[in-house]
Amino acid sequence: MKKSFTATCIFIFSIQLLIAQLPTPTTQQLQWHDMEFYLFTHFGPNTFTNKEWGEGTEKEEVFNPTNLDCRQWCRVAKAAGASGIIITAKHHDGFCLWPSKFSTHTVRESKWKDGKGDVLKELSAACKEYGLKFSVYLSPWDRNNPAYGTPKYNDVFVQMITEIFTNYGPICELWWDGANGEGPNGKKQIYDWNRFKETVKKLSPNTVVFSDIGPQIRWVGNENGIAGKTNWNTLDTVGYSAGKDAPSTDTLNAGNINGKFWIPAECDVSIRPGWFYHKEDDDKVKSPEKLFDLYLKSVGRGATLLLNVPPDRRGIITDIDSVALVGFKKLREESFKNNFCIQAIANKKGFNDNNANTFATIKDNGKENLQLHFNKPEKINCIVLKEFVKDGQSVIKFKIQLKVNGKVDILTGTTIGHKRIITFNAVEADGISLKIIDSKAVVKIAEIEAYLINEKLIEKE
Repeated sequence: MKKSFTATCIFIFSIQLLIAQLPTPTTQQLQWHDMEFYLFTHFGPNTFTNKEWGEGTEKEEVFNPTNLDCRQWCRVAKAAGASGIIITAKHHDGFCLWPSKFSTHTVRESKWKDGKGDVLKELSAACKEYGLKFSVYLSPWDRNNPAYGTPKYNDVFVQMITEIFTNYGPICELWWDGANGEGPNGKKQIYDWNRFKETVKKLSPNTVVFSDIGPQIRWVGNENGIAGKTNWNTLDTVGYSAGKDAPSTDTLNAGNINGKFWIPAECDVSIRPGWFYHKEDDDKVKSPEKLFDLYLKSVGRGATLLLNVPPDRRGIITDIDSVALVGFKKLREESFKNNFCIQAIANKKGFNDNNANTFATIKDNGKENLQLHFNKPEKINCIVLKEFVKDGQSVIKFKIQLKVNGKVDILTGTTIGHKRIITFNAVEADGISLKIIDSKAVVKIAEIEAYLINEKLIEKE
């Protein structure tokens, strides 16, 4: 009787796994996941006043780059292996990098190009030329606009959104900062987020929108470029809004295991101590090795990496930053060049074919596994796992077994998602076995990869 009851429970649980409905990403979110690494570009009056947050009272003439070259930004981005650029079209100071009809604090009022310049126009054109995704940061806080703090400002902000999407698209991602301070009249604005979101959806349905709570992309909860070791692409947003009313930073870092909406994390961090260019930081640019470490802790935990690289007062990305970025790309290329799993013998098809559109399933947690056997022992210290996230994120806990000299080394982890990179002390392994300990539904593994990377680059988990 007891055996029959246990068997029935297992059968029912298996059926529940098979029919479980998981939140899934849109086509646009899937494309965003695949971008993995792209650049942030903080540029504006703060570049020239040596500030991080402008007051909004700066004279427009302070913005006057001597040799602005957006094509150079794109060349640097391509050399770094970045997939796109997000530009601070309007930061908290309210200064617009385009000649907005709804502000008098713009490039039109500056001395740059006798008021006829347009940074958004130049960068959007350069991104198209170099095959990069063009995206825009637009702060709703405005310390200059006299309408801020009144219902009229929501109209102004909607008109600015409309200007940008009408004149500079296509726009891959719209980045909303949740900051909400006082304006010129000493008042704070009550943002009409629903109206803002509906405006973007109407103008550009293929654009993914970032804020603390999405609707498509969420903040990771810190500005260090680090996602949680457990990182769910799902989040619950009812009762929350961007800014001070967002979920806790711990929740943003890890997501919600049973979250209703697919809102994955983006990791923002600067290559320098600050977000805008400061000459005194020229000797504090992050090294290629540090950037690689951040890659492991962002992209390697199922998020994306948004790396800020600010142009200087000439309007150029410095050689110092550029050299670090090229070095970063070299480390990625060298580290992930030789995937030992491609030639391994697999017990199923679809998970070692270097094709993210195929997958192998694991339906019986704890018993069924995916196995790879190398033709000869291979020295490895890095394993990459990928779920078939088109159908959702399922893995709660996994175990990897490495066959080493007749013994078994065991590695464990929690979530996988778009990509999970696990590093460990190098071993000569005969093969790899992946076993799922717990999951929300049938597990679909798109890829298992194995590499030997420079031991100095990895921090053991």
